[in-house]
Amino acid sequence: MARPREFDEGVALEAAMQRFWADGYASTSVRDLGDAMGLGQASVYNAFGDKRTLFTQCLDRYLDANMRSRIARVESTLPPRQAIEAFLSEIVERSMESRLGCLLANAALEVAPHDTDIADVVAERMAELESFFRRCVIAGRKDGSISPDADPADAAQLFLTTVMGLRVLARGYPKRAVLEGAVRQALSVLGKPRRKPNPSTRT
Repeated sequence: MARPREFDEGVALEAAMQRFWADGYASTSVRDLGDAMGLGQASVYNAFGDKRTLFTQCLDRYLDANMRSRIARVESTLPPRQAIEAFLSEIVERSMESRLGCLLANAALEVAPHDTDIADVVAERMAELESFFRRCVIAGRKDGSISPDADPADAAQLFLTTVMGLRVLARGYPKRAVLEGAVRQALSVLGKPRRKPNPSTRT
């Protein structure tokens, strides 16, 4: 009979995620991860698989607590146009608070060009964000808060690019006016509302 694990998997994953986030993928060894998690290297492999597999788990843990939870919150509580605006505004605030950047954007820059498996994971996770923006634009065109001239696919791709760009730019040039200006320009593709949205509208 297998012995039960004598550690909290969630705590261990959080520690590994923080290590990857702070030091990057390449600079973080399995030994570093084990030290952060309070586990030996063999235990890391046995519990979480290889470094790539562990990184993917850490990336999903990060996204669950950040991008995915934010999407769920704004999409369920705000009309579609306001959901987009709120999401981008929070990205600016988040970017001003931390110089570590976004783990997803960091992975796209550091790991994806050299690892096709990670590149596929990053692309799938970015597609989740793009889909959120597309849903909001489609819903906003229906409720009149977004111009019918706004193309859902093009706008979603622009907002995805904006989010990733904000997160990267803020690491080296954390100027609020610059970030907010970029957001205003991106939002301009939504056009003028045909009518005010009903506050009770949900995407």
